[in-house]
Amino acid sequence: MFLDATQRKAVIAAASPAAARFLRGFELTGARPKELATTVVADFTGQTLRLAHRKGKPAKLRPRHVQLASEGIEFFNEQCKDKLPGAPLFTEDGETPWRRHVWCREMRAAIAKHNEEATGKDRISTDASAYSFRHARISELLQLYGVDPLTVAAQTGTSLAMIEKAYLRFIPSAMQEKLAALKA
Repeated sequence: MFLDATQRKAVIAAASPAAARFLRGFELTGARPKELATTVVADFTGQTLRLAHRKGKPAKLRPRHVQLASEGIEFFNEQCKDKLPGAPLFTEDGETPWRRHVWCREMRAAIAKHNEEATGKDRISTDASAYSFRHARISELLQLYGVDPLTVAAQTGTSLAMIEKAYLRFIPSAMQEKLAALKA
């Protein structure tokens, strides 16, 4: 499920303050929800954010460092403010790191709150999830910003095969625009 920038902004605005910060973190990094839920202050270097997930058989911890734009650096600096290095960057209640069932509930609540007043095209599908923010980030990096698939894969901790399988449909339209801009 893809959420465009307007929809993401609406979900964030309708979410509780803690959930809004958590969702904004997804939007800026393309992180998997569990990756962001387990980050601590020490994972932020001032320029990059260390994210890690388990993958493969047997599952190995796969860390990566996500490069952040100035907006992301400012956001994560704010999240780290007045916290110890081992403290979670994002919490449900100021203490407890986010748990899956809680972030899912918060996402559904934010969508429901937004949809109370939204009509027609402004309504957001109840199929959207926190993972939708990741899909949006990957899609926009490829299509809107023209970032090459290898860089997107490295930034978001996915494979080129997955980008080809799930996101390749976004690349041709961007390529056509670039080719149209060429002068023979």
